[in-house]
Amino acid sequence: MQKSILLSAPLLSGNEKKYLDDVLQSPYIAAGGSYLERFENGFSPLLSPCKLIALNSGTSAIHLALILLGIKPGDEVICQSFTFCASANPIVYLGAKPIFVDSEEQTWNMCPSALEEAIKERIRLGTKPKAIIVIDLFGMPAKYDGICSIAQTYGIPLVEDAAESLGSKYKGQVCGTLGDLGIFSFNGNKIITTGGGGGLVCKDLALLEKGRYLAAQAREKVHYFEHHTYGYNYRMGTIPAAIGLGQLESLEDKVMRKRAVFGNYRRLLERFHGISLLDEPEGFYSNRWLTTVQIDPQVAGFDREDLRLAFEKENIESRYLWKPLHLQVAFRGLPYYGGNVAEGIYEKGLCLPSSAHLTIREQNRVVDVIASLYQKGI
Repeated sequence: MQKSILLSAPLLSGNEKKYLDDVLQSPYIAAGGSYLERFENGFSPLLSPCKLIALNSGTSAIHLALILLGIKPGDEVICQSFTFCASANPIVYLGAKPIFVDSEEQTWNMCPSALEEAIKERIRLGTKPKAIIVIDLFGMPAKYDGICSIAQTYGIPLVEDAAESLGSKYKGQVCGTLGDLGIFSFNGNKIITTGGGGGLVCKDLALLEKGRYLAAQAREKVHYFEHHTYGYNYRMGTIPAAIGLGQLESLEDKVMRKRAVFGNYRRLLERFHGISLLDEPEGFYSNRWLTTVQIDPQVAGFDREDLRLAFEKENIESRYLWKPLHLQVAFRGLPYYGGNVAEGIYEKGLCLPSSAHLTIREQNRVVDVIASLYQKGI
């Protein structure tokens, strides 16, 4: 069997080992030391005037963002349906109720029209939503002009789940800074990784410091253990921060590599009818975290599952797109607004191998599998 091609393997090509060795020779393995601060400060030029606090996961960052916004049991929080469950799970952690909203076809992200429909209907029913969580899927920014305008009109704070879009931009503004609060994920498959981790982003420095306080078990600044409220063990450790610093130093290179992978796929796949890739609307800049395709079985003669199984036989990893949350058993019966855009995208979509260091030879292997299905007439 040929060597495996993974979906999105990390690229460790900079100072990660050097920084990690430095930490391992210091007394600060779990916490303390300089690397956590250096990692956080490394985001300042990219995110200014916003700042970032490093946490142990993107999920923790969403949870903390909702806590900072004052979400309480019984509150309603609007969430994009077409996303990973981690976008909505923290709503449930707080005893609040997710209200799901459909996507639009151009970016696959939250539909502004469906968002406003949901807000109006929830207000009519007597419960105004307390927050909105919008996601930048697969590195593509959402339509923030419309979404932000609606959020401001109704006075509802916006959380930008930029877990997949570090390095992406919307009309020149970097993702993660487009809402009242933003979050990143540094999971092992993301554009940069700390092994597992996340970040919370905000330009309100007082609010961010409150988040830092809560993420460190709400410990008061005294020489003994004093706690005036409940806190969380959410801070990132020194070892992942050291890895993250090495990763962050080459963020721009990783984005360029991911975009090159997407460009190569576009060139290699243009001859195949029935397969389409997601375009960048004008003013949008995607990090192309994962290259995704839509397969029209009526034209191509095969569907996403046929292709996934063919890849599997050739030791090539692929993955369905996110199954919309309003279709998930865990969220059954919760309100949903919109049509079937997200469902339609999900049913035809597949993620292709998209590692930043994916070679042209490996991409040709991927495309050869696709070509074989056309030849077989499946």
